[in-house]
Amino acid sequence: MPDFAHELLHHPALVAGVDEAGRGPLAGPVVAAAVILDPANCPDGLNDSKKLSAARRARLEAEIKARAHCWAVAMASVDEIDSLNILWATMLAMTRAVEALTVECDHVLVDGNRCPAWRWPSTAIVEGDAKSLSIAAASILAKEARDRIMVAAAADHPHYGWEMNKGYGSARHMAALREHGPTPLHRRSFAPVAQLVLI
Repeated sequence: MPDFAHELLHHPALVAGVDEAGRGPLAGPVVAAAVILDPANCPDGLNDSKKLSAARRARLEAEIKARAHCWAVAMASVDEIDSLNILWATMLAMTRAVEALTVECDHVLVDGNRCPAWRWPSTAIVEGDAKSLSIAAASILAKEARDRIMVAAAADHPHYGWEMNKGYGSARHMAALREHGPTPLHRRSFAPVAQLVLI
């Protein structure tokens, strides 16, 4: 389970955790969140968002927003993903999330193996959402925000099953892509979509 060990390495600095959701899907933006937790008022049960049920994520999202010292959510659009590539679009979304914090942090813990080129001292932590409570909290906010975007988009593009697959390449999604073609929310730089565009 994640803990505050990585945050305490930088004590008494104000530490933000950052994570993203949506690097792998074929459609929709990539979303990042930044969270500065209050160690004295931290929700119980924080963990990697992928290890939590939808109901538990929703409950924890509300608790994080109510009890965190500060939090922010930001994104990079499909157009930015296609023009920059998914890695640099992810870095852009993370940067926007930290910039959107209403409290200036002293250090940033980033899920993954590299940090954006930004002004804050930072540490990349592989599988950080399973190790750092701040990153785990960010993973929950990013996942919940992106899921809502894709569920809302499913109402405008009902063939692709986004309310269930959230833009990932499920069998239903791929079948709909072949039958109906890509929407403006599809990432045309991703091979499964690009191949259909070229046909």
